[in-house]
Amino acid sequence: MAQVFHKSFNTLSRVSLFGAVFFAAGGLWLMGAVNRSPYMTGVGEAVDQPVPFSHAHHVGGLGLDCRYCHTSVEEAASAGIPSTKTCMTCHSMVWSDAPLLEPVRTSWRDDSSIGWVRVHDLPDFAYFDHSIHVAKGVGCVECHGPIDRMPLTWRQNTLNMEWCLGCHRDPGPHLRPPSKVFDVHWKPEDEGLERSELMRKLIAEQGVHPSTNCSVCHR
Repeated sequence: MAQVFHKSFNTLSRVSLFGAVFFAAGGLWLMGAVNRSPYMTGVGEAVDQPVPFSHAHHVGGLGLDCRYCHTSVEEAASAGIPSTKTCMTCHSMVWSDAPLLEPVRTSWRDDSSIGWVRVHDLPDFAYFDHSIHVAKGVGCVECHGPIDRMPLTWRQNTLNMEWCLGCHRDPGPHLRPPSKVFDVHWKPEDEGLERSELMRKLIAEQGVHPSTNCSVCHR
């Protein structure tokens, strides 16, 4: 019987099969890269807000403690968004006529909420509790980054599951004395101990044994 296909088709078939494998692998790698990119995660991108609130000014410049605005961070899952009353405590006297703050004054007059846009917005299927992380000595800057240097707020970390698991599997480098959780300038050297020794001390004192069980975050 006459040969229908030329022998070169054998080589072409092998190249096609191997090429398909590499193409599929490359496609998966590309999808992963896109999923981790700032375009998808929002890392490093300042979020537009109704009022351009500056943490650099309020925290870095004026030295306000995180808990002044985020009042429930030590007792509740949510850190809390400050009410207009909190803003007006100062701005009824300071910059009281600034056009930039008109949305705040309108909110105060109309007893309406300011439409703040969440920067760190977890999906509904993921649960995060601020209070337990604060109690165990996880500093605000570990998740939120150098918030005292942000003129406009951006997301410092991806909030992807692999990022959370990285901390749960090795919590030591992210811990500090609970009294220093809200201190944006704290450094491990401040404790007068080697970093490794300090990590072991904090893990033991705070009983830090984070679980990696799915049900911890996916309830």
